[in-house]
Amino acid sequence: MAKQVVPIESENITILEAFEWYTPPDQHHWQRLTTSLPELKNIGIDTLLLPPGCKAASPRGNGYDIYDLYDLGEFDQKGSRSTKWGSKEELLNLIERAAEHDMHVYWDAVLNHKAAADYKESVRAVEVDGQDRNMTISKPQKIEAWVGFDFPGRRGKHSRQMYNWHHFSGTDYNASTGKNAIYKFEGKKWAEDVAKELGNYDYLMFADLDYSNSEVRDDVKRWVEWIVRETGVAGLRLDAVKHPEWTPASINFSDPNKSRAQYWRDSLELLTAYLQHTKYRLSLFDVPLATSFARLSLTRNSDLRKLLNKTLMKHRPQNAVSLSLPIPPQFKPLAYALILLHRSSLHPCVFYGDLYGLRSAIDSSKPQYGVSCSGNLPLLILARKLHAYGDQVDYFDAKNCVGWTRLGIENKSNNKQAEAGIGTKRSKQGCAVLLSNSEKGGRKRMFVGKERRGEEWTDLLAKEKQGTEHVDVIVIIDDEGYGKFAIDGYGVGVWISEAATKEQKERSGAGLL
Repeated sequence: MAKQVVPIESENITILEAFEWYTPPDQHHWQRLTTSLPELKNIGIDTLLLPPGCKAASPRGNGYDIYDLYDLGEFDQKGSRSTKWGSKEELLNLIERAAEHDMHVYWDAVLNHKAAADYKESVRAVEVDGQDRNMTISKPQKIEAWVGFDFPGRRGKHSRQMYNWHHFSGTDYNASTGKNAIYKFEGKKWAEDVAKELGNYDYLMFADLDYSNSEVRDDVKRWVEWIVRETGVAGLRLDAVKHPEWTPASINFSDPNKSRAQYWRDSLELLTAYLQHTKYRLSLFDVPLATSFARLSLTRNSDLRKLLNKTLMKHRPQNAVSLSLPIPPQFKPLAYALILLHRSSLHPCVFYGDLYGLRSAIDSSKPQYGVSCSGNLPLLILARKLHAYGDQVDYFDAKNCVGWTRLGIENKSNNKQAEAGIGTKRSKQGCAVLLSNSEKGGRKRMFVGKERRGEEWTDLLAKEKQGTEHVDVIVIIDDEGYGKFAIDGYGVGVWISEAATKEQKERSGAGLL
């Protein structure tokens, strides 16, 4: 089998979603991330996906309750100068230090709505059915709506655009009666270019921005240019794109890696249609893959051969961000091994809570769950960075045990050097991976390359398996280039060559490793 030859500069990337919902609201998260940069870089994290760090409705708000796009922790508004995550100065320092470590930073952009208005306005509106937003269930009435935004703490700095009811389509609260319901403002229409769930999914929460208003469109486009210029972020993660009517392609990122978007629907057909609609100018989080993990992890004796069925990772990998939802701890190593080590996973995203542990919903200062994968997630991330390269041979041939091998790559800088036998050193050694969701485990004879005969390959996760019967921690590659790889019980095995093991050990003993 021919070996893939690519430049040494082509390296796998790994994204870290650098927060979790119950991150302590102590306004020190930017500082925490800055301190963690060396250890994250050491294990192979290249990209940080930051939370929505614009000023929220309160100092404890995660940012999805967004108040002011142009306040990054700079102005005294909504009870604090800093956001939940920290001050603007600390944010800029984080991004500067990340650049020094050759790491990219992406911003979570919440552009569907606004919350915590500065004043109320009287607006005529109709109430619509929450289960079918196209159905009006009341006569036109006057309501008191929190839709006035003049951002008094900012005083026009960065943007002079103010907001009133004309800039919104509807809201979810009538202050004059105290009633929570979905109200559509008189003379307004729900956007048509949105998901059709609940009849029409334009409205999501709070005061819903009306993108048919040119001032809204212009202000958001200005903000996109401003946030990149002001902070130096490499791109955006666009939140809830199935709700607003605006087209993300209009923000002018031609590279799909500059713009990653969340369209939360378990449908390959819908996600593919959306990508086509946006001319493939962005990447989407692979919701079908995440739900496949959830479904198979909760189904006894599930068929691992179906892991990639109807997923973006399989059918449109260049536009897929692969990720894992909260699933039973036992299945986490299988999910992460797939998204980190499989060739079709070009943009895997690791969850902060899986790497550092999850905080309690009751008291975020206390941990609730420990790190996932028995603490082996950093090893899997590093294995991706160092070893998961080259042509892939799949062994998705058994219901409860699947595997694959990556054959590694060689670096040939130019033809003259190649002819002279210079520069033909294997630069990335490759790996062999087995997944099992059966207590019986599994065995496979897998090909790693004829030129590897006689090599010893060691399971990266062997430390936790030492003393376990019927497990081949060390595999000797036979004369035909095959090894007999085995795991005992439910879990994952990742084997690398002796040469690759030396490279792995060079990074060990630091930080998360």
